Amino acid sequence: MTTADTRPSWFEQLIMLSGPDSPGQSPAWLDNARAQARKTLAELPVPNRKQENWRYSAVEGLLKNSFHPTAGYVPDPQALDPESLLLPSFETYRLVFANGHYVPQLSSSERLPAGVTLGNLRTALGSDSKWIAGWFGQAAGHTEHLFTALNTALANDGALLHVDENIEVDRPIEMIYLNPGQDDASLIQPRNLVVLEAGARATLVERFIGSGKARYFNNNLTEIGLREGATLAHYRVQDESRNAWHLSSLYLSQAQQSRYRGTTLAFGGAWARTEYNAHFRHEGAECVLNGLYTAGDRQLTDFHLDVQHSVPACISRERFKGILYGKGRAVFDGRILVDRQAQHTDAHLTNDNLMLTRDAEVDTKPQLEIYADDVKCSHGTTVGQLDPEQVFYLRSRGIAASAAHRMLCLGFANEIIDSIELQPLRDYAIHRLAITLNEAVARG
Repeated sequence: MTTADTRPSWFEQLIMLSGPDSPGQSPAWLDNARAQARKTLAELPVPNRKQENWRYSAVEGLLKNSFHPTAGYVPDPQALDPESLLLPSFETYRLVFANGHYVPQLSSSERLPAGVTLGNLRTALGSDSKWIAGWFGQAAGHTEHLFTALNTALANDGALLHVDENIEVDRPIEMIYLNPGQDDASLIQPRNLVVLEAGARATLVERFIGSGKARYFNNNLTEIGLREGATLAHYRVQDESRNAWHLSSLYLSQAQQSRYRGTTLAFGGAWARTEYNAHFRHEGAECVLNGLYTAGDRQLTDFHLDVQHSVPACISRERFKGILYGKGRAVFDGRILVDRQAQHTDAHLTNDNLMLTRDAEVDTKPQLEIYADDVKCSHGTTVGQLDPEQVFYLRSRGIAASAAHRMLCLGFANEIIDSIELQPLRDYAIHRLAITLNEAVARG
């Protein structure tokens, strides 16, 4: 069966199994968005290797799996061991989702500052529907991306964050997406909306956690809107089950003088793809994207960046590093587009990869398309192994070979880890990377 033959049965089966809200139970605008997205699902081609954006990340394996939406299934909060979810000494306002469903018993959003709204989509639709309608789907149109259309067609729940003008949230906001594996072969689709009004400041931490050998498809989508002068520090940790399929689609809309700093750490998943879509439409905005990823046996980790400078005097920085071992595969596809009118653009993109074994593989493709003539832009990539002279130096100081390898790998990753301003999260990143490196060294 070809991919084209598979498309209608795979996606239409998910629609039939979803049992979404009947018309009238949801706001009319959401019913319309779902209906339009379902129409799009029948029209868009399935991603395939002939499409440049999917050239190195085939979805055939995904379409061979049978998933079912998790509507109606909420795990018992008592069985989720909430203490194991929390990072030590990490004081946050917190939302917890299990298998895509909001779990209020494990969430903690009391004593939020005045002017800050934090909750879940399904509940907010009953009281804040008009406000949500003004942002829903504005950054993430569902007419070009098949999996965005799927998320919209089955939109059911997710996280909402809204910060009023000139409000600074006094502690990080944490969103935990837990997939405990109690409902195997699930389709999980958080739909998140984050809006900071003019002059607002916040720190957001998203953590995707999958336990054991659970098999599921996490197709999550986040829309972020930053008004004039707003600042968001956004951290994301993807540590899914090694049997999980993970697709994160992030759509960023920035107003004049807004600041966005995004850092992603990707450790888990059998197939994991993160997409950043940033389009500058107002002058003086800044977007910084950092990423650290690892990939070992039976893992594919993919980062796809699409940064478009359409107005003058905006700044973007993209810096990603990968460590590959065993037969792990990684893909980095980063694109910066500078339109003719985007003079005084300052944009730089780098991707560095460290290969610990001969069987590891990386496809890296940094791209610059520049149509303006007064810009500061650069891009580059490196692929290499540990420096034998550095290993020899450490060995000559009495350090074991395995320890020397770990030290050099940590040194390679430190540029990204050191950019994490939250100490508990930085400690977690170091600990999680050390576990991965121990596995890599043990496998040789």
